[in-house]
Amino acid sequence: MTAVLFVNRYKAAAISLSQTIERVLKTQYDIEIALHPEQADIAFSIGGDGTVLRTAQLVAPFNIPLLTIHLGTLGFIAAVTSEQWQAVFEQWLEKKSHISRRSMLEVTVERQGSHIFHRSCLNDAVITSSGIAKMINLTVNTVHARLGTYRSDGLIVATPTGSTAYSVSAGGPIVDPELEAIIVNPICPFALANRPIVMATIDPILIEVSAHQRTEIVLTLDGQVTETLKPRDHVQVSKAPYCALLIAADRTSFYRALYTKLAGQESSHAS
Repeated sequence: MTAVLFVNRYKAAAISLSQTIERVLKTQYDIEIALHPEQADIAFSIGGDGTVLRTAQLVAPFNIPLLTIHLGTLGFIAAVTSEQWQAVFEQWLEKKSHISRRSMLEVTVERQGSHIFHRSCLNDAVITSSGIAKMINLTVNTVHARLGTYRSDGLIVATPTGSTAYSVSAGGPIVDPELEAIIVNPICPFALANRPIVMATIDPILIEVSAHQRTEIVLTLDGQVTETLKPRDHVQVSKAPYCALLIAADRTSFYRALYTKLAGQESSHAS
């Protein structure tokens, strides 16, 4: 059996824990450490939600289960503490742990008939101005429905896992992370009728960058990967053919994190 470790190198605690995990895996379980995700039977994400997002993009296409360990603040995705990881790992070895199947998005950009960009993401695909407070114009459709032309500060297309990230800050709904759905959420739309929509994953979301823009436009995936868009570019966002397989990140841990975050906000408002 082999494992691959993805570590937030900006956190000393994550580096230290990764060294401990590597030593324990080798000495107690006779598990080798793989250099490439496609060679692994299990992946560890050590850091926080941002580390999980990067790791999921790399391991999900290979259907590799991911044990997510958070350090410090409670994360919505990283569900296991540094003290819990070995117990959770042993449950996985015994095939007793819950595997949460999280929908991912597949994003393609087409320019003048050619595909110039193709990536996946776990949280969201966001189209915004690269400047400050500049409205953009996007036409949004599916194969069977016309959603309309959005004049707004941008557009978020999110998974249920990503519903608690940028989308909720922009007024979007909180969606159970194990549902199959896509959230289409305009950011500060000019027309009040443009509201967030929760859609089935049957059809891809088809977005056209309108010809006339007053600013440059950028596509961002999971807050990490960016691609500059041009007028008349076509962006297709659809459910990826694979899921992120998160170990012990069940719905109970999600709602516990949600309650903790919301209760903390209420306490800060009360004070």
